Amino acid sequence: MTVPDPAQPLRAYLFADPAAHSLSPRMHRAAFAHAGLNGNYEARQVPAPDLPAAVSSLRETGVLGANLSLPHKETALPLLDSLSKAARSIGAVNTIVHRNGRLHGDNTDAPGLRQALADAGYTFEQGADVIVLGAGGAARAAVYTALIMGEQNVWIVNRTLSRAQAIAHHWSAPDADFQVAAVPAGSAPWTRAALVINASSAGLNDPDQTPLDATFLARLPAGALVYDMVYKPEETRLMRDARAHGLAAENGLGMLAHQARLAFQAWTGADVPVEVFLGALAASGRAAAGSTG
Repeated sequence: MTVPDPAQPLRAYLFADPAAHSLSPRMHRAAFAHAGLNGNYEARQVPAPDLPAAVSSLRETGVLGANLSLPHKETALPLLDSLSKAARSIGAVNTIVHRNGRLHGDNTDAPGLRQALADAGYTFEQGADVIVLGAGGAARAAVYTALIMGEQNVWIVNRTLSRAQAIAHHWSAPDADFQVAAVPAGSAPWTRAALVINASSAGLNDPDQTPLDATFLARLPAGALVYDMVYKPEETRLMRDARAHGLAAENGLGMLAHQARLAFQAWTGADVPVEVFLGALAASGRAAAGSTG
């Protein structure tokens, strides 16, 4: 954690590609204001070849750190000086904290997802079946969350099966009480899955795109929850299809707010209530609804 100096403007960033869709600046600027800190948060579009230079710039005086989103959560690992236990286990970083010239990588996606699922009424139970869609850094956080919260069986579905297999291999253990496997969509245990998490970018900014054929949703049990990490649009096609089959469905706004709160706390030491972050997101939604642009 960098100790805030009231006379020194503080800076934090999001590095992503694309970055224009992000609601993180609204949340973190509201958090700076709530905490009474002179700071700013900026979303920067950083193509993959530019990531090393962008990460190196976080060592500058007055920089608290950065969030990472697609496609940087995994590739940033070797650029950092240290990693939290969670980031090392997950194999992905979404938060970089500047500590006196050194850069520490953490993962607040996993606890953010855990709290968002709890808010949605999902209860982790040992031996339950969870289906994760995607095979990037967000999917790694989803698998990790499912395993540490209940030793659940996790089935990873991804268009490129080899990427899903790499994640499954990372956590597979012959003597474990749970199973982690990469499977084609047609082989996933839809009829007994308690939770489906979309950890892919399918549907991001495109309300007609979906990561999953609706016929698979029709096979889910009545009590299953479909959690879409995508938060823009607020109702994705995956969510609409799930609700059309009588299933509960949530978007990623809750996870976004919870992970942001934890990142902000790591940067500043300020424990800003999650309601501040959720309020900024709600205000963003109202502004978008009233925009004519």
